[in-house]
Amino acid sequence: MTVVTQPDVSVIIGAYEAMPYLVECLASVEAQTIDPARLEVIAVDDGSTDGSGEYLEEFAARAPMQVTVIRQENSGGPSGPRNVGLGKAAGRYVFFLDADDRLGPEALERMVAMGDKNGTDVVLGKVEGVNRTAPKSMWGKTLDRTDVFSSNIKFTLSAQKLFRRALLAKHGMRFDESLFTGEDALFTLEAYLRADGVSVVADYPCYYLVGRDDGKHVTKTGSYTLRFDSARALMKLIADMVPAGPKRDLLMIRPFLITLLPQFGPKFLTDSEEVRRHKFELAKPLMDAHWTPGVARGLKVHERLRLHLVALQRADLLLDVVKFVKAKKQAAAILERRGTRVYLVYPHFRSKTARIPDDIYLAEAREARVFPGYREAAANSFFRRALRKARRMLSGRNFKAAAA
Repeated sequence: MTVVTQPDVSVIIGAYEAMPYLVECLASVEAQTIDPARLEVIAVDDGSTDGSGEYLEEFAARAPMQVTVIRQENSGGPSGPRNVGLGKAAGRYVFFLDADDRLGPEALERMVAMGDKNGTDVVLGKVEGVNRTAPKSMWGKTLDRTDVFSSNIKFTLSAQKLFRRALLAKHGMRFDESLFTGEDALFTLEAYLRADGVSVVADYPCYYLVGRDDGKHVTKTGSYTLRFDSARALMKLIADMVPAGPKRDLLMIRPFLITLLPQFGPKFLTDSEEVRRHKFELAKPLMDAHWTPGVARGLKVHERLRLHLVALQRADLLLDVVKFVKAKKQAAAILERRGTRVYLVYPHFRSKTARIPDDIYLAEAREARVFPGYREAAANSFFRRALRKARRMLSGRNFKAAAA
């Protein structure tokens, strides 16, 4: 076996009550095509009582790569074990692998090669869901080098990425152990923002996100207050790291759409009056600080309308909109200004009592295109007409000059 002084990648696995999924997880690590000498595994048993810790130790005794097993009292969340593993990691890169998921055989070899080829600090490998959904919008094509502003990577903020360890060490990056959901989003977005480039491996399934039969996957648990904690932390990170303007608005779409808006979806209809009031109280400082016209324009009409009503603290109007959305009705469209404007008729449109601005109901081009009669290009017709007129005048002058 080749002697390697520093592993290429440290795979960090936090395990809590992970059997029997841990068996396939570790088998996928053992099946990696990368030379085992270039790989180390740091597994942290977070107080399991189902034999996960014992199985990790059995794996360490027979695995072809270096495996370190750490057993500790339960920490209450995934951040603690990940931080412990990160503190022990020696690899040039680290990869966080959840104990109930698994890797594609060539995953680590391909991702390390991608990071080395392009000098990028974060590498995303294509994720596929097994008995659960996985993010899709960022896997359209393999990208040697991109960033969080010019791609859809902001919609995959889970921790299952390849991170250059020097980047994490330089900025003292760790997972926030005070958060019990969304802690990976905070860590990953910070890495995206600090990285010297991000690569995307979209042509090979690197990671299999496994839905547990017992429904105990961590992202499905937790009360609504934890979601607000996550949104608050992510919005603060964005505001602290990105100056106000279009780039900040672009990133803010993610916490508003993915973390905050679901609190005002169908579940809101069955919430008690007390919970509804509490949700509005928790949302108010976030809306006051971070809800801007730029963020609003990045959303679909029903998303924008609901958050606008949250900003106004109008639960009475919001309930009508949520009922409409839950019923999956198609809002009627009104085309105005020769088809250049499409308004979607969700509840309270042009209501004299609700007094919601028309612009809230105005569909952006990507949503308006499906409606017959919409004229997307016509919005720029003034500039096109001016350009054509200038060209005609110029060609006329050239003709006269030639005739003379």
